[in-house]
Amino acid sequence: MKISNTELIKRFIPYYKKYKWILLLDLFCATLTTVCDLVLPLIVRFITNTAINDLASLTVEIILKLGLVYLVLRLIDGVANYFMADIGHVMGARIETDMRRDLFSHLQKLSFSFYSDTKIGQLMSRITTDLFDVTEFAHHCPEEFFIAGLKIGVSFAILGSINIWLTLIIFAALPIMLLTTTYFRRRMRTAFKRARVQTGEINAQVEDNLLGIRVVKSFANENIEEIKFAEGNSKFLEIKKQTYHYMAGFQTTTRLFDGLMYLLVVVFGGIFMINGTINPGDYIAYLMYVTTLLASIRRIVEFAEQFQRGMTGFERFIEILDEPTEFENRDNEVELTNVVGDITFEDVSFQYNDGGAEVLSHIDIQVKAGQNVAIVGPSGSGKTTLCHLIPRFYTVTSGRILIDGQDIQGLTLHSLRSQVGVVQQDVYLFAGTIYENIIYGRSEAELDSVIQAAKHAGAHEFIEKLPNGYDTYIGERGIKLSGGQKQRISIARVFLKNPPILILDEATSSLDNESERIVQESLKELTLGRTTFTIAHRLTTIKNADSILVLTEDGIVEKGSHEELIREEGVYYDLYQMYRELDDLNEEF
Repeated sequence: MKISNTELIKRFIPYYKKYKWILLLDLFCATLTTVCDLVLPLIVRFITNTAINDLASLTVEIILKLGLVYLVLRLIDGVANYFMADIGHVMGARIETDMRRDLFSHLQKLSFSFYSDTKIGQLMSRITTDLFDVTEFAHHCPEEFFIAGLKIGVSFAILGSINIWLTLIIFAALPIMLLTTTYFRRRMRTAFKRARVQTGEINAQVEDNLLGIRVVKSFANENIEEIKFAEGNSKFLEIKKQTYHYMAGFQTTTRLFDGLMYLLVVVFGGIFMINGTINPGDYIAYLMYVTTLLASIRRIVEFAEQFQRGMTGFERFIEILDEPTEFENRDNEVELTNVVGDITFEDVSFQYNDGGAEVLSHIDIQVKAGQNVAIVGPSGSGKTTLCHLIPRFYTVTSGRILIDGQDIQGLTLHSLRSQVGVVQQDVYLFAGTIYENIIYGRSEAELDSVIQAAKHAGAHEFIEKLPNGYDTYIGERGIKLSGGQKQRISIARVFLKNPPILILDEATSSLDNESERIVQESLKELTLGRTTFTIAHRLTTIKNADSILVLTEDGIVEKGSHEELIREEGVYYDLYQMYRELDDLNEEF
């Protein structure tokens, strides 16, 4: 949805609030520079008319005084211009920084659903390149329009006092020029936005390629990736060509009107001078004021491109800022404290926002504190989604989930998620040291607590053997560590968090047998005394669960211990036999 410039400017103005005194001083300096530009034609007019009418009265003393006045004005102009170029730009940079802070903060509060539907490269583009032009826009927007308005208003008043008819003839061209250039300005705005979107697409494509570079190389598909990139890059070129087409039309139109205004002064000014309506000094003053006006209009024209870029970047900024957050706590939400760990699903159904079929339908589960519940079933049956409803990564469509008798919809998100620990198959480690990644579980923890958590996770031994121990840099996404080592660090992170509720989402499915054995020992210790939901494909790893839920597209079709479900010879029995055969095959290889 396109947002009007008026609405965008209304949304932008609050960012000036912190810097209103800087802005006012900037506009005061703009006034001083404008005065300097407007005084010179008056000085030249006075000297010219005096020389023509009474040359004897034009003394050296008068000329020197006028020169001194203009020199003082120019010195003031220099100081004012320095402030505008320095402090004014810094103000713009501060506003850009504030906006980037607000956008990043807002991104932290958006839901899983938003990130499921949005490319990270597009978001990177919005938080970086889209805001680059804001510094210039934030500084120059009020300044340029203020100067232009001041010059046009004062020039009209001065010229009107000299000859109102010539003034009206000259200024009549301005509305026509504004109407003509509006056509190109609107299309420039659309083209700039398309260019921003395509920049985001290129960023997303590059990010996808670089994160998956090992897959690309393993399949020797570098040429395919180059072709895909070339398509996106060519599309960007076509958009840029269209952008420059509109820019050229815009600039050409304004140049034509430049010539038209000079033509009006030369022709009509000459006629008025022949008729004696204006004298030579007035004629020169008109030419100089028109030059000043045109210089001002040219600045606005040059700024128009910057203005449209700034508006486009700010529009894309607003689009993200208007996305509803999941942290909008209601007044009646309460903190979740002193958690025992009883969890109940009451007639829970769920479907994604895209309006597709229900992923979960009428789920009823009751889990006592400290129990280990395993969830199994075919791929796509909703096992992970079911568990993600507990920390409210997604919101139930109907029904409710209770923790210790409290509906999770009535709990603050921060307090709810602080009580839930998640260990996933796809471990994400941040670029940094091992210590920094483990302490992510509880930022205020001391080193002794970090080491203790690593020992519980079975990670301390291999960490000690690394060159710098806990201060070892592990690279982006923990690239310098093996899969088992990364998983143990993620488990240490949860140990440090020490949550009463635990979700294990296929935590060992991607590991080799030896790594899986070590990690399973760590997980066994981690689950002690915690209410645990375990999602597993390898059914041999959940034989000792207190209860096993078999989830299919029809909901929970079976429930019981491993032994009970084997005796029933139902869905679980078939799945177990299939995975046993697969495990036997793996052992042979």
